[in-house]
Amino acid sequence: MTALYTKTVIAQKGTIPDFKVQRYRGFSTVSRKSKNFALYDFELIKQDILNHFYVRQGERLMQPAFGTIIWDLIFEPLTDEIQNLILQNVNQIFNSDPRVQAGNILITPYETGLEIKCTLQYVLYNIQESMQLKFDQANGLTT
Repeated sequence: MTALYTKTVIAQKGTIPDFKVQRYRGFSTVSRKSKNFALYDFELIKQDILNHFYVRQGERLMQPAFGTIIWDLIFEPLTDEIQNLILQNVNQIFNSDPRVQAGNILITPYETGLEIKCTLQYVLYNIQESMQLKFDQANGLTT
């Protein structure tokens, strides 16, 4: 008969065993930071948001509202109306994920595309991080 547990550790009363809690688990085949495609916590949240921005709105099967309109507007001149449409879409994407709150969203054009900068607040962790996305006409989305 083989023992299932080779070592049993009982914590003393009033102490908490030392282990890392991973609240969010997932995988990504495009992640450069993981050897086995597994992503956890912050990295998973970031990848989920990036996936939303990689998809042109209307491309996802059975979810026509998923994705961004930026790919359809990237060749248009950045008028106030277009900028407001993009800002609404970006806010909609961030608001669709309850794990983050976005603030200070700034949209700026450059020679061959648009750049979006924002501050992300990871709600569960109370940590802020800045995110910069470049929508380039020739190269696609770069971070």
